[in-house]
Amino acid sequence: MSGTHLVASFLEMMSAERGAAKNTIDAYRRDLDDYAAFLAGRGQTALKSDREAVMAYLAGLDSQGLSASSSARRLSAIRQFHQFLCADNLRGDDPTRIVASPKSRRALPKVLSVAEVDKLLTTAESQANAEASPAEQAGALRLYVLLELLYATGMRVSELVSLRRAAVMRDTSFITVTGKGNKERIVPLNDRARDAIKTYLATLEPGPFLFPAKGADGYLSRQVFARDLKGLAGLAGISAARVAPHVLRHAFASHLLAGGADLRVVQMLLGHADISTTQIYTHVLDEKLRTLVETHHPLNQS
Repeated sequence: MSGTHLVASFLEMMSAERGAAKNTIDAYRRDLDDYAAFLAGRGQTALKSDREAVMAYLAGLDSQGLSASSSARRLSAIRQFHQFLCADNLRGDDPTRIVASPKSRRALPKVLSVAEVDKLLTTAESQANAEASPAEQAGALRLYVLLELLYATGMRVSELVSLRRAAVMRDTSFITVTGKGNKERIVPLNDRARDAIKTYLATLEPGPFLFPAKGADGYLSRQVFARDLKGLAGLAGISAARVAPHVLRHAFASHLLAGGADLRVVQMLLGHADISTTQIYTHVLDEKLRTLVETHHPLNQS
């Protein structure tokens, strides 16, 4: 049987026995027709292909720039196809049985440079001190405090906007953050964040939240903060596409590690339950070590 006929038989089974939807059938057809064409180019069909052919096909997908998730989906279709051939006694072995599924590479977090963060903070502070209507001035001060707190603590945006006023300790040297699973952690504040929050607290009306709003939750929404932050980025001359609350969290962690902070300390400050989550930020350490070796290794000296 030709590759086309084998694929057609498999798709017929998928439709009749498993009740696969038309869109699913069409997706399997595209993937398996591509696989069959690849095998034909090697002078093979699915009845004679081996593990090496499957691995070569996956390597070809990778060289074409196909994502790991898309390649894994293709392999899943091919695996089911070969299981069907074995079940129908069209071949006695499954060449995909010990082929590992492609693993997605975890994307590195987007990070702003120290200079860019400083530009954001300076711009926010200038806006907070600029002459404006009371409402505009209050909004600018709130944004400045949000930004200082975010970069000083690395909080998740959901933790930041929902902070209660009681979370700020009396001397404003520390702040209590309630994270995932209602776990509390105490995070220190730097001088800039401490000064900003003292000024801000003096302007607040009585209430439970540090960043009150009129919505159902009673506190500022993440979306409003993200919108205001992008507007600030434009004023600072930084592309708004590169700036979001989570980017400041990434910057906090990356800049601490680049400055020599211990990974376990950064894990605690970020509120990560597992240190493997924090290790995504070690790309900055890799770069630092590479630069160190290139700069100081005796064989690199001219």
